[in-house]
Amino acid sequence: MAPMAVFQATFLLALLPLSTYQSEVLSEPLSLNVSINSTQQSLHLKWSVHNLTHPELKMAFQIEISRINKSNVIWVENYSTTVQQNQTLQWTWESELPLECATHFVRIRGKEDDAWASQQRIWSSWSAWVEVDALSVFGQGPPLVLPVDKLVEEGSNVTFCYVSSRKQSKVSCFWENNPILREQLDTHVSVFTLTNVPFIRIWGSNLYCKDMDITPGTVLFVSKVLEEPKGFSCETRDFRTLNCTWDPGSDTDLPKYRSQRYALFESFSGKKKFCKHKTWCTWQVAQDSQETYNFTLMAENYFRKRSVNLLFNLAHRAVHPMTPFNVLFESVSTTNATMTWKVHSLGNFSTFLCQVELHGEGRAIQQHNASSQVDGQYFFSGLAPATEYAARVRCAARHFWKWSEWAGQNFSTLQAAPSKAPDVWRSVRSTLGSCNVTLFWKPLSKSQAHGEVLFYSVATEKLDRPSSSKVFSIPAPANGTELSLDGCSHQIRVTASNGAGVSPASVMVIAGDPGNQTAEVKEERVQGTGDGVSMSWKPPPGDVIGYVVDWCDGPRESSCDLQWENLGPNATSTVIRSDAFRPGVRYNFRIYGISPERTAYLLERKTGYSQELPPANNPRVDIINLTLHSFTLSWKDYATESQPGFIQGYRVYLRSKAEQCPPGFTKAVLPDNSVCCKHDIDNPEQKTFVVENLRPESFYEFLVTPHTRAGEGPAHPFSKVTTRDQHAHALIRIILPMVFLLLLLTVLCYVKSQWMKETCYPDIPDPYKSSVLSLLKPKERPPDNHECHDCIPDKLEVVNKPEGIKAQFPGARKSLAETDRTKHDYIYLLPTEKSSAGPGPGICFENLTYNQAAPDAGSCGPVPAPHRAPPGLGGLLTAPGNLLTSLEPSYMNSPGETPAGETTLNYVSQVASPPSGPKDSPPTDPLELAPRSEYRMQMAVPPGLASPSPNEKSSLSSMSLLDPGEH
Repeated sequence: MAPMAVFQATFLLALLPLSTYQSEVLSEPLSLNVSINSTQQSLHLKWSVHNLTHPELKMAFQIEISRINKSNVIWVENYSTTVQQNQTLQWTWESELPLECATHFVRIRGKEDDAWASQQRIWSSWSAWVEVDALSVFGQGPPLVLPVDKLVEEGSNVTFCYVSSRKQSKVSCFWENNPILREQLDTHVSVFTLTNVPFIRIWGSNLYCKDMDITPGTVLFVSKVLEEPKGFSCETRDFRTLNCTWDPGSDTDLPKYRSQRYALFESFSGKKKFCKHKTWCTWQVAQDSQETYNFTLMAENYFRKRSVNLLFNLAHRAVHPMTPFNVLFESVSTTNATMTWKVHSLGNFSTFLCQVELHGEGRAIQQHNASSQVDGQYFFSGLAPATEYAARVRCAARHFWKWSEWAGQNFSTLQAAPSKAPDVWRSVRSTLGSCNVTLFWKPLSKSQAHGEVLFYSVATEKLDRPSSSKVFSIPAPANGTELSLDGCSHQIRVTASNGAGVSPASVMVIAGDPGNQTAEVKEERVQGTGDGVSMSWKPPPGDVIGYVVDWCDGPRESSCDLQWENLGPNATSTVIRSDAFRPGVRYNFRIYGISPERTAYLLERKTGYSQELPPANNPRVDIINLTLHSFTLSWKDYATESQPGFIQGYRVYLRSKAEQCPPGFTKAVLPDNSVCCKHDIDNPEQKTFVVENLRPESFYEFLVTPHTRAGEGPAHPFSKVTTRDQHAHALIRIILPMVFLLLLLTVLCYVKSQWMKETCYPDIPDPYKSSVLSLLKPKERPPDNHECHDCIPDKLEVVNKPEGIKAQFPGARKSLAETDRTKHDYIYLLPTEKSSAGPGPGICFENLTYNQAAPDAGSCGPVPAPHRAPPGLGGLLTAPGNLLTSLEPSYMNSPGETPAGETTLNYVSQVASPPSGPKDSPPTDPLELAPRSEYRMQMAVPPGLASPSPNEKSSLSSMSLLDPGEH
């Protein structure tokens, strides 16, 4: 027990000085100094430990940070470190909330942190609170959004605050016009946080708050994330300078914040160089023949640091030769050329591997490798005459790293005579014993012409007279000519010439009239394929040395661009391809065989399309033979030859309200989704169609459209038709014969008009032209006045005028229908006692044989009576002249009854014969009445007036002529 008690006493005695020392070290609070880094939004703390006697002591510190008030602790940090004598300790705290948004308070305390004295740790007292007020705005200044012009990295979270001296009850905050949620920190401070912010633009994005009538705001700058450099490499072109390049990736610099920078560090030499550019940097090669380099490329900005390493041997990897120069061509001929060049020297590394390329017609046609020193050359052979080439060369060092840039030059070989005869064809027309030949030839290609063709020579020679040849020269670039030959038996030779010589000759023989062959060969159709027009033919029975297929896009008689293709003697089919082929155009092809004598004769004729198209238009359809139950469609004027494809048939569409298809029709749906009936006509030559089994008096719509291999014509417009009415049809069957009969009768009546007139209504003789009047008319009387001296009346019937006549007044003209049609109108011959009270006496002569209507058939005109009776009746009638005189007034109309000239007297000769004696001499004896003779009264009868009835006639009283005293 004694040794143990001694050990405990010794240990306690050892701890007593340490405890005393600790109490001396931490007896005073730590002195704390706090500063603000507004850019980093951080608090930087500095403090020191007083009375530290031990040179080095491990200690622990506890740091508290409060916000707004001291009791609101938001952060507690435990920080351990080794403290040395007179050392100032530092610690930094980054705040999520901008320091300007609120007041912060910081304090610290510490204790020893040695493991052997863990049970003896005692915290020192807290230091005094250090108040950090970045911006005191409470109660003063305008509202603010803080921090101002904040710079963050893309993808970061950033917190803002809105500070105002007044209560924030109706505040709305926005970022790029998008509303954001805010949290009320106290009555004057609101806080809002943006998470994972994206890069929007280099000039920043706008953030603002609306607080009633004010809108404070700030700008948030977002920088892209600094990337690790890519493709870092270094090379030299002259063994003096290394040129290092890299791809920096995204540029993180902003116009207001530029911090992205690069630096090169070489570990073997320990040298470092800051680069002026973001993509490349130069490094001077060491003069002590350093061959191995180890570079570190460092990149940094405000937020990050990146680095990449590169280790290489200068001679094996980093040599990039400079571009060859002084490229020349020597000994250029028609088919050969020599190319020479020079390379910049690299000192000991003077052996180069060079690559040579030859380009013709825009593509590389030869590629060769050549080893050279400073000077190099290469020999090109097998070139084409009169051809332009481009040659180029590039080189690399012996230990290949990179090729140099290309260096090149153009050159042309010399001309040579054309190597191939022109491809010639002809078109022959014979007229009146001569042949008109049109020659065509295709230009020689560059590989055949061996230079620019200057002219073509055409030589013609008669087959029966070889000595009679003619030569024509046609300047290039003509591709044809016309010849008028005497007869159709000639040999034609065509050659092409350039500056170096003449080409081989193309020979053809014309024998006979080729026009007769065309009529004998039947034309066949061919179908176009996707890449041309395919055709085949039967080989002729005789020998051939080749075939020619020519074509034209129209009739041979019209001008066209004639094309042809030469084929070998074993060909029996081909596909004609041409860039000039157009869809929907019909082409005519002819296949000729070429005999060993070089005579061309027609084998077959073809016609077809490279690509058929649907018909562009429909035929114009006429309706014929419209009946009750059918109608006939006709489109005979539709030309099929001018269509964009071979017409294979027609399709008839029919629509009706009943939507029922007649027999022979099927249902179909048009492109506009309307339903109709259709009927297919497979014969393209059929251009009429009868639509049957229809309903009478029904409305139909129809459409006729042709179709080719490519499709059918337009599905519009439909035409309209209505079938006939069955009742109207029957009525027409009745009316048409009647109309025909009526027309026939009209024609007959017109032809027999004179006969009809004489038969039905003959001309009535003019009383004034009667022979009786001519006997009675004296010489001194005008020819239109009638006289009665040739007429001896036997008896006169005198009656009074009916009451109907008395009703007429001067100026009144009544029709006969308004009077009593059964009464005769008479003119009294003799005066009566009642003449003063009624109309005057009148006289009418009734003649039942003649009746000529007067213009006015009212009544006989009244004759004014004399004031007194004549001395005796015999005195009145003694002479015809006196009688005529007394009758004269009756020929004139009364002014009040009938207009002048409208009354006509109808008169015939009487039974009494005229007295003997000269006709023209006046009578000397009074007129004597024949005993028991009787005269009938004359009467003017209007047309259409019926003869009076016998009763009416019998009512007329007859009276004898009285003595003068018996009236």
